[in-house]
Amino acid sequence: MFRKLYPDNWVDSAYEIDYEGLYREGMRGLLFDIDNTLVPHGADADMRAKELLGRLGELGFRICLISNNKEERVRRFNREIHVYEIHKANKPSVSAYRRAMELTRTNERNTVFIGDQLFTDIYGANRAGIRTYLVKPMDPKEEIQIVLKRYLEKIVLHYYKKQQAKGSQDL
Repeated sequence: MFRKLYPDNWVDSAYEIDYEGLYREGMRGLLFDIDNTLVPHGADADMRAKELLGRLGELGFRICLISNNKEERVRRFNREIHVYEIHKANKPSVSAYRRAMELTRTNERNTVFIGDQLFTDIYGANRAGIRTYLVKPMDPKEEIQIVLKRYLEKIVLHYYKKQQAKGSQDL
């Protein structure tokens, strides 16, 4: 029932993912949400985000930011990073994910999406056939519509955890 909302991976932070391992696996495209994934909601790119995205570019990844935010917000974050960007992405629509793969010259088999929301980020990426990482939100202060979605996410994640536990027992 909830499977299209389930992430492939669930981690504490975008900063703890084994990107070198992903590259060795053949992944070449990284698509990131911005707010509460790389920085707290509305924040500019901090040194940590700049260093991560710079390091990933040096590894050989092609990177695109996908955000439902306005152009000004996305451009401000990307000002010193200089990766591909898509604003007003209308996630969970798959069109932004497909456009990001065009920009990065990657495909469903070698692209990973990293985001903090199930109903937009993960659902959209799953529908586009992309491997997903759900990260825990960086900042508890969120807009009311996101706070309400977080309650629903807890229900989905409850079933996700049960499915994960059942899967590990089958091994």
